[in-house]
Amino acid sequence: MTAGERVVVVGAGVAGLTTAVVLAEAGASVHVIAEQVPGVTSLAAGAMWGPYLVEPKDKVDQWGQRSLEIFRELAGDPATGVRLTSGIEASRTAEAPPDWATTLPGFRPCEPAELPTGFTAGYRFTVPLIDMPAYLDYLLRRFDAAGGTVERRRLASLAAAGPAPAIVNCAGLGAKDLVPDPDLRPIRGQHVVVTNPGLTEFFSEDTGLSPDLLCFYPHGDTVVLGGTAIDGEGDLGPDDKAAASILARCAEVEPRLVKSRVLEHRIGARPTRATVRVEAERREDGTLLVHNYGHGGTGVTLSWGCAEETGELLTAQ
Repeated sequence: MTAGERVVVVGAGVAGLTTAVVLAEAGASVHVIAEQVPGVTSLAAGAMWGPYLVEPKDKVDQWGQRSLEIFRELAGDPATGVRLTSGIEASRTAEAPPDWATTLPGFRPCEPAELPTGFTAGYRFTVPLIDMPAYLDYLLRRFDAAGGTVERRRLASLAAAGPAPAIVNCAGLGAKDLVPDPDLRPIRGQHVVVTNPGLTEFFSEDTGLSPDLLCFYPHGDTVVLGGTAIDGEGDLGPDDKAAASILARCAEVEPRLVKSRVLEHRIGARPTRATVRVEAERREDGTLLVHNYGHGGTGVTLSWGCAEETGELLTAQ
């Protein structure tokens, strides 16, 4: 990639927009093509930094740590939607803390009195919380300031994104048909957004592989309650029964949420595969294609690290 070279980024979720910002600010002429701007799955994220349930671990650790550095910087500007927030991750089965959590500021085991009824262990730490609608708007403003352009269009193939010397595939679940990649599958996620009854700290349960999640993330006047992780389900229609269960689970841990008013439901389909794919290939027509997709539920957590590696792959070719 040389200064002024045209690069097309396919997708406008958090992976696509972050990659577009990195490339545009490095001097490329970047054009984003996406059916939805910003992407609905990224809009539906909670979102708390945490590189869990995703591989390959060595690369995930690198991508996640780089993203953590940048989110900490962004937290100094309220307009980004990023804030450093203290809270608790707890378990009903006395699980050991994830290794990434032990390095975070303020990490310590919880005292028994800090834990809700039914929980046997927990850990307190401070981590970036990202208000996704505000954050994605920030990325779009930053991309525009760097000279980037956006086109809302549904692509039938990656080739239809050209002609361009380089195309970056950040299509998320769309990559299943565009690549095609039969190993990519959806994991449906649902959150409920409610008015904030005064919460300032997050809470998250380590639920392992359960489809029923329990977390709440305060973002000023609102709280995002979660959630679900239904493997193989990509339908984005609202599920009232799931929403009621989310509300009940969260209110059991934090009774003040009983009085909160439901503002909206956010539903997305996490693009999941055995490993995150960040790699380059040269197509028969000479186009350089770089893939950056398959992040599952860690698209926000890995976004900056993956975007910077995407830029390095473009420059190295």
